[in-house]
Amino acid sequence: MNIIVSADKNWGIGSNNQLLVRIPDDMRRFRELTIGKVIVMGRKTRESLPNGILDGRVNMILTHDKHYKVKGAITLNSLEELNRQLQQYPADDIFLIGGEQMYRQLLDKCSRAYVTKIDFAYSADAYFPNLARQPEWRLTEESEEQTYFDLIYHFQIYQRVCKREDC
Repeated sequence: MNIIVSADKNWGIGSNNQLLVRIPDDMRRFRELTIGKVIVMGRKTRESLPNGILDGRVNMILTHDKHYKVKGAITLNSLEELNRQLQQYPADDIFLIGGEQMYRQLLDKCSRAYVTKIDFAYSADAYFPNLARQPEWRLTEESEEQTYFDLIYHFQIYQRVCKREDC
């Protein structure tokens, strides 16, 4: 499974159930990487999407609410159900898209993280684990400096190099 996330310099990812900033090239990269793939998200992330679900992808939503249904999406109520559903897809075709709780719950099941790292500290209330400080993850690719107006950011790829207990 892959992760895709946009994070500020403190690994903040959101505030009030919204992205910290919308960068057009980041949105384009997200679309290019996830189109035709499986996206996995929590209920709050689903509710933050402008159109409810993302077309051209298999949308999977994990929620504790057994009555929660979304047209055009697969709703699951446990990690066990999610794992069973995901078994029918190649791991490289699965992208975890948020939010904070989902990232923390499923980080150990992921092998690659596509990170848009923004060189600015926003006021955030949701955070992604700092992969740079985790021995099981290595930064393997980083783009040249990108800019959006006066905002500087980089596209990064982190790879899992070992399991936490083996590092």
